[in-house]
Amino acid sequence: MEDIAIVGVAQTKFEREKRDLNYAELVYGVVTELFEKTGATHQDVDNIVTASSDFWDGRTISSMAIQSAVGAYMKSESKVSSDGTLALLYGAMRILSGQFKTTLVVAHSKGSEGAPNLIANAAFDPVYQRQLGIDFHVASALQARAYMQKYGLTEQDVALVSVKNLANAKKNPYAQVAGDFTVDDVMNSGYLAEPIKTLDASPISDGACAVLLAHADVASRFTDKPVWLKGVGHCQDGYYLGDRDLTTSPALAAAARRAYQMASIDDPLKQLDVAEIYDAYSYQELMWTEALGFCQPGEGVQLLKSGVTAINGSLPVNPSGGLLAAHAFLAAGLVRVIECVLQLRGEAGEHQIPHAKTALAHGSFGFCGQTHCVWILSAER
Repeated sequence: MEDIAIVGVAQTKFEREKRDLNYAELVYGVVTELFEKTGATHQDVDNIVTASSDFWDGRTISSMAIQSAVGAYMKSESKVSSDGTLALLYGAMRILSGQFKTTLVVAHSKGSEGAPNLIANAAFDPVYQRQLGIDFHVASALQARAYMQKYGLTEQDVALVSVKNLANAKKNPYAQVAGDFTVDDVMNSGYLAEPIKTLDASPISDGACAVLLAHADVASRFTDKPVWLKGVGHCQDGYYLGDRDLTTSPALAAAARRAYQMASIDDPLKQLDVAEIYDAYSYQELMWTEALGFCQPGEGVQLLKSGVTAINGSLPVNPSGGLLAAHAFLAAGLVRVIECVLQLRGEAGEHQIPHAKTALAHGSFGFCGQTHCVWILSAER
């Protein structure tokens, strides 16, 4: 990949609801913070890519609500109605086109203003599946049960992910949910859709984030600590859940292979220093670590129990707390990128991983991990 760097990041604190801020005000806050940190102005931004959803925002062409806040007047602005990691990919591609030197990438979501189960249900086939009432929790419960049965996992095994990540989140000032929970706490938190319980599931969050991308030619104008895009891969699985083997994720494995190849990584467990992955549900961290090649299929729980993925392990996974700590729907993947950038710059505060040089950020979209995007980032060019 031609040299492109992330030269600035900003994110809100994520909360159950931000009733005092509308979409434009929410986005304006992170863009303003980004400009203050980098010294950039709207004149320095060549084009803008936003990530938002008409369903979640309750209006058509949802990017229209924030165009003034991101400074889109008389500029090229495009919207990605998917996870923020894919908006970042589109933003990088626009620089690779040679037409632009900088791209501002912004993602926002206010889960508090929608009905998540109805929005999720609308994504299913309207003739045969929608009438069943299936939503995020129900679809993920099907996947969790299939995965757990295949590899003989208990609910207590899976609960260990929530215990780890929510403890990590105590050190993350942007987290919404955090604490010293036990396996019993998770087990007693109440079923949403068996076997998924409240503390196995990511919360509904409001929040926004912003990233400034720059070509190597101009990166030094904004920071002396650029973080370089070294590799990326994205892949999409089938639409119908019945057409897929829900106990594995060939789409994530394919996306990871492409990203690793670009970044010259052949042993991710040894070559990566930290990973932020899209754990919308606790069992997914186990599945995704397998698909990312950190361990063999079915060995995610052993990897977790060995301490490798702990915040003080050899490959910390979700030291920020991940999505179990906050899940602003369209922004969550881009937040994973931002957390990696903070780690590589040595700016992650109390959840800083010492000497982190290479990081993996993962985003996902669709039921049971239908679409995946994997980024490899480095502090070294």
